[in-house]
Parts: sequence; C-alpha cells; structure tokens
Amino acid sequence: MSYSNQLQTNITVGLQYQVSLGLLLSSMLTTLSCCVFLFINVTLLFTLRSKPVFCETSRYILLFNLLLADTMQIAEGQLMYIIAACRIMLSYPVCGVLIMLVNVVSDISPLTLVVMCLERFVAVCYPLRHAAIITVRNTGVAVCVVWAFSLLNVFIQVLLMLKFPFAELESLQMDDFCGKDNMMFDPVAADYDNAYNCFLFVSVGVAIVFSYIGVMIAARSASTDKASARKARNTLLLHLVQLGLSLSSTVYNPLLFFISKYDSVILSRIHTVIYVCFIILPRCLSALIYGLRDQTIRPVLMYNLCCQRFSPLHLVVQTKSKIGKLVT
Repeated sequence: MSYSNQLQTNITVGLQYQVSLGLLLSSMLTTLSCCVFLFINVTLLFTLRSKPVFCETSRYILLFNLLLADTMQIAEGQLMYIIAACRIMLSYPVCGVLIMLVNVVSDISPLTLVVMCLERFVAVCYPLRHAAIITVRNTGVAVCVVWAFSLLNVFIQVLLMLKFPFAELESLQMDDFCGKDNMMFDPVAADYDNAYNCFLFVSVGVAIVFSYIGVMIAARSASTDKASARKARNTLLLHLVQLGLSLSSTVYNPLLFFISKYDSVILSRIHTVIYVCFIILPRCLSALIYGLRDQTIRPVLMYNLCCQRFSPLHLVVQTKSKIGKLVT
C-alpha cells in the first residue's frame, strides 16, 4: 500500500514538474518574441517621428496611431500572459483596470483602418480635393474621434460592470485568473460586448469594401492615374487582411475554452501557440508590412534598426559636418 502511495506521489510530482517547466519555457518564448516585436514596433514609431515628412503627411500620422495601439496591445497582452502563467490572483479593481486598458487599445486598430481606407479612397477618387480634405488638422481630429469612440465604449462597459454588487462580496480578491470573461458579471454586459464587436467589425469591413469598390471604379476612368489606383487597391486589400487578423483575436478566449479539456502539459503548449498566433503576431505584421513596403519608410527604418544612428562612425561624420559648417 505504501509503495502504491509513493508511486502516485512520484507521478504527481513528475506531472507538476513538467507543467512548471512547460510554463517556464513558454513564458520565455513568448517574452523573447514579444521583446523582438516590441523593438521593431518602437523603432518604427521612432522612425515616424524622426523626419518632418512623416509628421506632416496624413497617412504616416494614421500609421503612427495604428502602430501605437498595436504596440500597447502587445505590451498589455504579454503582461496579462505573465500574470496568468505565474498564477497571480489579482483583485477585481486591478483586473478591471487592466481589462479596460486592453479594450481601449484593441478598438483603435480597426477604427484607424477605416480612416486609412477613406484617406486612400479620397486620394484616388478625388485627387484634386485630397490636399484640401486630408490635412494634418483633419487627420488629428479623426485620430481624436477614434480614441473618443473607443473610450466611450469602455465607459459604457465600466457602467455595466459597476452594476454588480461588489459590496456583498467577502473579499475583492479574485478566485480565478484575470480575464475578460471573468469580469462579465452581468449577462447584459456580455451581450453588449458581443453586439459591439459584431457592429464594429461589420462596419469596418463594409467601409473597407466600399472604399475598394470606389477605387476599382475610379481605376477604370481614363483620367485616373493607373499606378496610383493599383497601389491604393493593394493597400485596401492589405487593410482587409489586417482587419481579419484583428478579428482573429476575438476568438482567442473561445479557443481557450475549447482546448480546456486537454491535460495540463498539452494545454500549456497549445495555449502558447494560440497566444503567439492570435495575439502577438497580428499586432506585429503592420510594422513589418509597412516598414518593408513603403519606399519612404524602409531606408530610414533599416537605418534605425541597424543602430547606425548611434554608431561611432556616424558620430564622427556628424562631428566633422558640424565643424565644417562652423569653419565656413
């Protein structure tokens, strides 16, 4: 009998060791990949603020806003992942603040894509009025409207969340991991969240398709620049792909619920793969695609990624240039 108990204890300890080792390896893998992608995104954000042409062009201002939201979502998602992997139980207020921050930035990407599509639509279909309509000031107003719309959604979610009688709880400490589903106390809040997500992505999809059709019609006109129309069409298709990738993050929690029937070791590995594919990777493709595709951004981005700005040779060249200007 004692031998059987000892064998069961060894098996339990072995499984716990495998689970702990799997969590450690997956946390290291996701953290490493997250740091790499954050470095690329932050470098591109710096690039978009390093030259006047990027600060004074509407599409680069919108791209900066898109990348900023994606970068914040990567950082917040990795923080939530590490908290869950370390089995840290948060209080309801702290978890609520983290979830609301995630909700704010997660809505920015699809809304910004709508504005970017409309900018390309105006550039192709109304080229003579593009400079008057798409100004830096109007672009700034559009960015503010995007953030205000996202904050309004979060404000409504907070009001629905506050309907729950927290005062009746014995403790504000959560019994489960911090997650969006665990903060949906009222069925009305869950229904509102589902309806809002459906409305958001359907509206964004319709706007992108409408812009694409408009560009296709304009491309057949003899007075339209064919090269510009073709480039705008490819850009809109790219935005549609980005929307699909943004939508993929909404199936993250249902997939976790679906795979919860597997044992702990397999669950940890599948969880890591799903997290990288549906949360991290879609938020990094914007930087990779735009950084390599745009002929204006690419040389500056590669210059900054290679850290040539801070190399000794570059500093010497800068110093000589300054001395030459002083002498002349």
